[in-house]
Amino acid sequence: MDKLQELTDKLYNEGLSKGKEEGQRLLEEAKSQAEQMVAEARAQAAALVEEAKKNAADLKSKAESDIRSASAQALQATRKDIENLLLEATCKAPAKAELSDAALLKEVILETARRFSPDAPCDLALVLPEKLRGALESWVSGELAGKLNGGLSASFSKKLAGGFQIGPADGSWYVNFSDESFSALIAEYLRPVTRKLLFGE
Repeated sequence: MDKLQELTDKLYNEGLSKGKEEGQRLLEEAKSQAEQMVAEARAQAAALVEEAKKNAADLKSKAESDIRSASAQALQATRKDIENLLLEATCKAPAKAELSDAALLKEVILETARRFSPDAPCDLALVLPEKLRGALESWVSGELAGKLNGGLSASFSKKLAGGFQIGPADGSWYVNFSDESFSALIAEYLRPVTRKLLFGE
């Protein structure tokens, strides 16, 4: 019976020892896997943090670039508005006033019409501002028509505020002496000077 007890104890102790070893091995393996999982999770978290930082930096850089671009465009638009206001005040109003003066227009129209065909007759078409019809209509059909070699047809337009348009009667081309064309022409010459005075460019 002692031998049986001894054998049972031995088998029990060996089984227990093997079970402890197996348990220890499994525990170590689980611990190793857990550490590996934690390391992988930390690496993934670090990668996510780095990606978030990069995205935030990219977003900040893009926002700053957009702000700089919008600021530059706003500044340029404001400068252009100031420049246009100044040019309008110095060019448009005076050109409109001068080219709405009937006496001045008579001189300019006569000289221009004479230059079209000093040697051969040429039929001309003339467009004048509607608001100057009363001051110019009889002069155009009487005195002006009498001083030209060719025929003359005149019309009045509400689209012209000042000045006139003149060209061959066939409408193939015309010369624009309107207040708008004069002010635009003068403004183009004054624009660089104005820009330099205002902004030092």
